[in-house]
Amino acid sequence: MSEEKTVRRILHFKFTMPSAEGAQLLKMLKNSAPYATIFGEVSVRFLQNADDRAKILQIVEYNAPEAIEANRQSLASDVRVQAYLQVWRSMAPNVEMDVYQEIEG
Repeated sequence: MSEEKTVRRILHFKFTMPSAEGAQLLKMLKNSAPYATIFGEVSVRFLQNADDRAKILQIVEYNAPEAIEANRQSLASDVRVQAYLQVWRSMAPNVEMDVYQEIEG
């Protein structure tokens, strides 16, 4: 049985919440976390800026199938990815997303 080749990806979702209210923020972030499973097995972390508590960074680490990653447009147009992004846009309209890969040396 051959295993599909994957590539490691790290997504950073950066956004500013309208309010830095902790309990409401945590609830919204936890409710959105299950959408990250569209990427397969994932690790999801949330970081709050120590100086500006309204600024949040979500880090999603996952292994993407090499075939899909080769054509990122296919992944971006996936209905599940669009639903995930819509959740973020409903919470914070100015979400920035960066995709990183590890530097191999």
